[in-house]
This record gives sequence, structure tokens and C-alpha cells, in this order.
Amino acid sequence: VQLQASGGGLVQAGGSLRLSCVASGSISGLDVMRWYRQAPGKQRELVAQITSGGNWYLIDSVKGRFTVSRDNTKSTMYLQMNSLKPEDTAVYFCYLGQASNKYWGQGTQVTVSS
Repeated sequence: VQLQASGGGLVQAGGSLRLSCVASGSISGLDVMRWYRQAPGKQRELVAQITSGGNWYLIDSVKGRFTVSRDNTKSTMYLQMNSLKPEDTAVYFCYLGQASNKYWGQGTQVTVSS
């Protein structure tokens, strides 16, 4: 399984970006997909999670601004980010967990200027 993240970029505070994470390879059954982010000098943190059944979770700091969704027919997870803040600046990584297997995508840089 390979994960390909895209959609990052440079945006002004208050702007929006939409990240995508496409999974390729043999994917079947129950799984969980996540977005993590890592800012310079900080630990990687979980931002959002969505299961194959559609149950989702967002950390408090992004609730009301971010939305996580997925299209199982396209094996793709999305992160719609609105009202972006400078503190959202980080490299964003996607993750797929299935049974005991864990897969990571490469990061996509999100930079929010003030």
C-alpha cells in the first residue's frame, strides 16, 4: 500500500486549502485513516481521523475550521482546511492503519502567513 498526499501550499491567514491522500495497492476491509502534522521543533500530532465506516474525529484546535472526509470508491481521504491560522503551519502527513499494518504517506507542506 502506498499513500500519496497532496494539496499543501502557501496561504494567507483566513484562507483555505484542501489536502488529499490517495491510497493505492491492496486495501480491503476495515481501516482507519488519519492526518497528522508536524511543525518545526515540535512533535508530530494527530489532527483528524476517519474510519472506513465514516466515523470521524478532529482535535479541538481545528474543530469548526477543518473537515475530514473520504471517498472509499477512490480510496481517498480529504482534509478541508478553512480559516487557516499561522499556527496551522506544518508538514501534514497521512496515515492508514489496517489490522496490524501501518502505512505513511510523504508529507505535504502547509504554510500560513500572517
